[in-house]
Amino acid sequence: MQIITLQVGPIGTNCYIVYSEHTRQAAVIDPGGNAEDILAELKEQQLTVLAIINTHGHADHIMANTKLREVTQAPLYIHSADAPMLLSARLNLSQFLGMEFTCEPADQLLSEGDKITIGEFVLTVVHTPGHTPGGISLLTDQIVFSGDTLFAESVGRTDFPGGSQSQIVESVKNKLLILDDAVKVLPGHGPGTTIGWERTHNPYIQ
Repeated sequence: MQIITLQVGPIGTNCYIVYSEHTRQAAVIDPGGNAEDILAELKEQQLTVLAIINTHGHADHIMANTKLREVTQAPLYIHSADAPMLLSARLNLSQFLGMEFTCEPADQLLSEGDKITIGEFVLTVVHTPGHTPGGISLLTDQIVFSGDTLFAESVGRTDFPGGSQSQIVESVKNKLLILDDAVKVLPGHGPGTTIGWERTHNPYIQ
């Protein structure tokens, strides 16, 4: 499994292209902008996209959904609780950011434990609400894509509609910190970290 990280959109969201070296099949996680850059990377690597996955429904994680779907014809996945955010500029916060937009409905609605197979690896859905009601993390091998749930020495904001500080702390403690210390955390913004480091250094979950 190979991972390409692109910083996209107005606030530098981490968009991850996760792919199989053998099959050249890929998933795009959180295409939050810069659609042409994402598409150029896919073309250069000669990848076939099998899934576009939003870890949650905020504008900075969904902005390139429409263009990617048009070009790749890949299905879009989002947790069922965040699905309405694709259809509402108010709920996805693009109205708040002054760049109002919406997307078409998702093709597949996710829930806890769902599995998305890409080549020889599997992404397992872990429902981690708190930043949004339908926030998810994606677990594969020794890596977790944590969206805006867990950051390096921080957690996601909970002051937007649908956010809950107690819920995000519970999600991190009960869904993510149960993973091995060596598991690498690739968040929706900022640098990567590990579960072990966050267990001992994250002030929000001590």
